[in-house]
Amino acid sequence: MDRLFEFVVNHYILVSLFVVLLAALFLLETRRGGRKISPQAAVGLINRDEAVILDIRDRKEVKEGSISGSIHIPLSGLKDKLTQLNKHKDKEIIVVDKMGQHSATAVKQLNAEGFDKVSRLNGGIAEWRASNLPLVKK
Repeated sequence: MDRLFEFVVNHYILVSLFVVLLAALFLLETRRGGRKISPQAAVGLINRDEAVILDIRDRKEVKEGSISGSIHIPLSGLKDKLTQLNKHKDKEIIVVDKMGQHSATAVKQLNAEGFDKVSRLNGGIAEWRASNLPLVKK
């Protein structure tokens, strides 16, 4: 541990450059995956008819419960079924997955296809449930 402090003191320029590059990489990756939206903010957008929910989970997970009015397109078939979303290009599209891990991939795909208003639900359906918000079973 003493050697680490000695290295930092002796090479402070290298260490500061490393920290700056690490922070820049972190910011770039978080922005590339789209902005995150809380479940409460999503409810507000849905209630004002300004947002559409895109559920990218597998069919088995959707049967356990989904957000009312959501459009279900599994992540694996998203590129093939983008035509279903074309009528919603003027609205905010909120991408939902199980825990918020795969939604960034879907956001990147949608942005590449020309969808500008795309965000992802922070924490996915797990956070939605934790907020005691309703789910419907199909």
